[in-house]
Amino acid sequence: MKIWLDGTLQDAEAARVSVFDHGLTVGDGVFETIKAVGGRAFALTRHVERLARSARGLGLPEPDHDEVRHACAEVMAAAPMPLGRLRITYTGGLSPLGSDRGTERPTLVVALGETTRRPDTTAVVTVPWTRNERGAVAGLKTTSYAENVVALARAREHGASEALLGNTVRQLCEGTGSNVFVVLDGELFTPPLSSGCLAGITRALVVDWAGAQETELPLDVLERADEIFLTSTLRDVQGVHRVDRRELPGGPGPVTAKAMRIFDERSAADTDPR
Repeated sequence: MKIWLDGTLQDAEAARVSVFDHGLTVGDGVFETIKAVGGRAFALTRHVERLARSARGLGLPEPDHDEVRHACAEVMAAAPMPLGRLRITYTGGLSPLGSDRGTERPTLVVALGETTRRPDTTAVVTVPWTRNERGAVAGLKTTSYAENVVALARAREHGASEALLGNTVRQLCEGTGSNVFVVLDGELFTPPLSSGCLAGITRALVVDWAGAQETELPLDVLERADEIFLTSTLRDVQGVHRVDRRELPGGPGPVTAKAMRIFDERSAADTDPR
């Protein structure tokens, strides 16, 4: 396997990042996960732009968009596969031990791993921890994912693939790696970005293509929603058949099924929607 590390394509087994990299020592970094279909990265422009926004939000120098695109193309060309997870990681680079950032250039890593299509439906659980919608990194896709690791482990313990979180005012926010949509009386809703959720690429496309409304939702909406689905880069649109102990029978409901169909059709017609 080949990866891109700081300007060159390297063998994954030989590539090395310093133990003093700020992304390792304090989680000072941002990242993107991109779906690679047949050697083409889906929505690459949107992902690169969000990477840059996240970097600016952390105070990192903005990554070179052309370099990131070139790195993605090189990595995909080196390892052709039907469906891949393309991962861009951009960190604060070599720094002193501690929170202060050093003066060295940031580290850029691009890697690709093979994946498979997710099932049409999944189970989720709610967890007692919260997203801080007023935090310094709210809405940024940072490498500081320890909270997500803990929440996702809780989900796995309960036979689920995702954990859903509320924010500090008990509003529905997001999953550990997904955005959430609910159907109420035939209408499609999703939490607004002000809830503290990540501005998901798939989320934004579904809002536009399926006509979802962004509105504040109490966390207990999950107890009464007619349908629930998740969106993310690798899930696309995935229905939910169980929330905690509540079963939502019948597979993807009609609104979810329509959103899935629209997303599949529109994403196949345009691999880089702007």
